Amino acid sequence: MKITDLKLTVVGVPRQTGFINKHIIVELMTDEGLVGIGEMSDFSHLPQYSIDVPDLTNVLKSFLVGKSPFDLTIINKDLSDNFPEALYYYEKGNFIRNGIDTALYDLCSKYLRLPAVNFMGGKYKEKIKVCYPIFRHRYIEEVEGNINIVRERLKEGFDTFRLYAGKNVDADEEFLDRVRQEFGSSVVIKSLDFSHLLDWKDSLRVLNRLKQYDFQMIESPAFRNDFEGLHYFRMRTEYPVSEHVWAFRQLYEMIKYDSVDIFNISPIFIGGITNARKAAAAAEVAGKGCLLGTTQELSIGTAAMAHFGCSLVNLNYISDPTGPKLYVDDIVKSPVQYQNGYLMLPDNGLYGFGMELDWERINNLKVDDLSWGNVTVHQLQDRTISK
Repeated sequence: MKITDLKLTVVGVPRQTGFINKHIIVELMTDEGLVGIGEMSDFSHLPQYSIDVPDLTNVLKSFLVGKSPFDLTIINKDLSDNFPEALYYYEKGNFIRNGIDTALYDLCSKYLRLPAVNFMGGKYKEKIKVCYPIFRHRYIEEVEGNINIVRERLKEGFDTFRLYAGKNVDADEEFLDRVRQEFGSSVVIKSLDFSHLLDWKDSLRVLNRLKQYDFQMIESPAFRNDFEGLHYFRMRTEYPVSEHVWAFRQLYEMIKYDSVDIFNISPIFIGGITNARKAAAAAEVAGKGCLLGTTQELSIGTAAMAHFGCSLVNLNYISDPTGPKLYVDDIVKSPVQYQNGYLMLPDNGLYGFGMELDWERINNLKVDDLSWGNVTVHQLQDRTISK
């Protein structure tokens, strides 16, 4: 089987907040008539520059067409050479590599007539416990709206939440206090996620203020790539510390400095399932746990993470992929399913990731390119259409 063509389709999908996030749907065509699909998820992040999609298509075709999709090592070497690691959280080269690598796994699994989880080593579990995000409070007035999100999602079976914290600590405290008063033990706060907003000393001060409330872990409590700061923070708290993995060099430094307890692994941030599997294996060797992170993917990217996560023996913390629940629409005929706060492994009899593109939906969501228009930095950071 040989790859004969590549198609990239740009879509803009509104979130519940009204903010439109842009994604690229990947299709890899073959001489066997099979098509592998992937997702370059959520380009709507800083740094605020655009990818030229026709140029990207030509570059990718130059080293994909004519190769076997089973040439995962060769193709991933070409991807890394053309889109190298940059030690940056939202490096768009990682998004690109992830979309192609995901489509390769889908394609190979379809050819073998297997669910993708079997191509990754076999099914270790059938579902993944996930949490719903509560985005960062800018103003105290936003607390009520976030409490209402907890109420509504709890009705849908989501009993675990993570709080993006540190921008308005008074509002964070008000939110946590309201959660405890109204919901008690029926709601779990998985983490305070500082998202590299503060240095490690400021994060520690915020933690000491908020630790009267119940939560399970701390995420990203230092500036990006401050491995020593992460270590100092970790040594001063009893809570497990988690950090995203976005480069192999960064992974190495976190192991060397013993910076974290938990590796937050997502194919999109490390550049594909192949690299995510390596990161999970390194975590296992280092005696660290894992959770699945997210940039809030659509159903193709989320299904890929479900297959990947269900193949891991050291996925031992609550994970994050709830992207499809944040959007008002999707790009597949049957989106991924959540039951009682779990992301379910697709089990619909289809091979690969079990996703079929819905072109009626896609055609309604298609946009011309990845350009930013008049989007402000605050809108990017807060994922809202408000200023």
